[in-house]
Amino acid sequence: MSLLSSGACRRPWASLWLAVAMLASAPASAAADTALVRYLATERARAPSPVLPRGVLLQRGSIIDIRLSPDGRRVAWLRERGEHQELWLHVVADREPRRLLADTAAQALDWSHDGRWLLLRSARDLQAIAVAGQGGSGRIAALGDGSATAMLDVDHSQPAAVLLVEREGTVAAPRAWRLVRVDMRGRRTVVWQDRQRIVDALLRDDGTVAWLQRVEADRLAIVAIDRAVATQVVRHDPSRRCALRGIAADGSAWVRTDVDGDLARVARLSREGRLHDVHADPDRVADVDSIIEDPVDRRPRFVAYRSTAATLHALDRDDAAHLAVLRSKLAGGDLALQLGVGREARWLVEASSPQNPLRRWHLYDPASRTLSTLLEETPVDRRGGSAAVVVPEASLARPLPLTWKASDGRALHGFLWLPPGRDAAELPLVVVPHGGPWNHWKPEYRSLSQLLANRGYAVFEPNFRGSTGHGRDYVLAAGADFGNGRVQRDITDGTRWLLAQGVGDPDRVGIAGASFGGYSALLGVTFTPDLFKVAVATVPPPDFGWVLRWVLRNPEALDIGGAVSMETWLRGQGIDVADAQAMARLHAQSPLANVDRLQRPVLLVAGGEDRRVGLAGVVEYAARLELANKEVALLVDAQAGHDGGSPIAREARAYLIEAMLHRELGGMPPASPDPELRRYLRRNLRLPGALAP
Repeated sequence: MSLLSSGACRRPWASLWLAVAMLASAPASAAADTALVRYLATERARAPSPVLPRGVLLQRGSIIDIRLSPDGRRVAWLRERGEHQELWLHVVADREPRRLLADTAAQALDWSHDGRWLLLRSARDLQAIAVAGQGGSGRIAALGDGSATAMLDVDHSQPAAVLLVEREGTVAAPRAWRLVRVDMRGRRTVVWQDRQRIVDALLRDDGTVAWLQRVEADRLAIVAIDRAVATQVVRHDPSRRCALRGIAADGSAWVRTDVDGDLARVARLSREGRLHDVHADPDRVADVDSIIEDPVDRRPRFVAYRSTAATLHALDRDDAAHLAVLRSKLAGGDLALQLGVGREARWLVEASSPQNPLRRWHLYDPASRTLSTLLEETPVDRRGGSAAVVVPEASLARPLPLTWKASDGRALHGFLWLPPGRDAAELPLVVVPHGGPWNHWKPEYRSLSQLLANRGYAVFEPNFRGSTGHGRDYVLAAGADFGNGRVQRDITDGTRWLLAQGVGDPDRVGIAGASFGGYSALLGVTFTPDLFKVAVATVPPPDFGWVLRWVLRNPEALDIGGAVSMETWLRGQGIDVADAQAMARLHAQSPLANVDRLQRPVLLVAGGEDRRVGLAGVVEYAARLELANKEVALLVDAQAGHDGGSPIAREARAYLIEAMLHRELGGMPPASPDPELRRYLRRNLRLPGALAP
């Protein structure tokens, strides 16, 4: 079969798929199809992109976390530099920022309510640093598995304190749960004690508990507390969400919830249990992504949605006017805000783009409505230093949100990335399912999709049913059918629909993904080899049911940070790992149980420190493929976890993906690896297949 089939040879198959797609479509898809036609024409008319170095497209920013103080006068950030993480502070009244710490293990920052203390959280502890007035610094609490303690929030009822949740007893047999206030000197006060697991809490101005969320018999409950008496207000299945956000002026609670509805929305929960909607997606397709609150009274002021398009909505007239100013000055970006309140307060405005891996931060003065640049991320190269090359945004792919109909009529969503200046029908197509599966693609920068588009591939990212971001019904519609069933058909339906629209060469279609996306890639080449010609699977579970049971044996599944046990949560999604028949069905449909059916080449990538997908399962699957004389390549990095590991590990994966797709789909050949990358590949490529460097 030729990798360079002519358009005339492809046309009969495209016509057939187009007919199928038209039969499955409804008038509601007409607008999406029109948008796709415009997008294809616009992208084809753009100037072709230069071939960019692999490292440029894979670069990541150096900022780990950044926080504005509640009074809007200070900004602190954690920055990666080489093997160290630095803490920086910028006082708005000063011209230059200053470095507070040259090396810290902190991964997240918070400010005390009065803005005088900076809180540094790591996996092991919580530290406080005085940045205004008298004070010092020091460890105020131990965190993590060994301490059975987790930070819940800053205590908004006190000038300078935090709220911790502590467990008494073991993970498997807790005796009690405590809500504890800790001040900046480490002094502790028990605010509430409960026999049920405490998930969240809201405190009144006098420091007493007004609202509490806890686990009750594998369900989540929100209780209102008055004079130490708890009254249940809402009790719901853990598959639903009702997150406490703040206390309204009348004593009701601001919540992010999908209780009594489908899409997650902002609502106000009365003490009588009534929900009053405040804001939901005007297009009725997306869950709330984030809520931007007033740092003093915690009322919602802005609501963001990012399931299809990045949109930000202001909840009052004054904030809407400020948002209009920001949009006029930062057109086309995805804006995230942190608000300061008070005299001379500033707002911190983060601007990001699907066409730039690096973010920028600005300070906005609401009084003068002026904007000034604060900080631009420094790219980090594979050696941990600063990379000098800046990504040219105009040369990169621009994702298009898609909506199409599955073969059973359900409307589904996803994204398409095309290389500028190319005829979409002539391109090899790579399908990239997301991981999770309880996750979703957002309109944001993704290095793999940009890399593939820059190399001349069309990239399709389906948000199959079971994905989050589009409502509870969208998630539960998967029906736990995560084998070669309904979820996988969503991916193949979307691929065939896209081919029928004139996107991609039907003879040159590959599938690539990580975690559940890697599992889906293996399912694709195992059960639909007529469609998918090659698979790349990074940290993939070869048997999804087996991996679920393996994770449940891991203490992380009962970690204090979660609301309910993972087993309970899975049952809320329709998956019962104790159901032998259901697990047997998943196994029978797994890539591991169907090695003999595989006809296409596979690239596997695994990590020795992966705590979600065990290395042994991936190695066993690779060994079975090798014994069955299947075409397989395997890369194992003993130091890498589920997230992929070091920068050089990320570049090695990208190189192998380029090489595999070039070999099987006729795409652009990869640039030769430099000596460091070549040594890494020789050391970690356990089964090189045809990909030996």
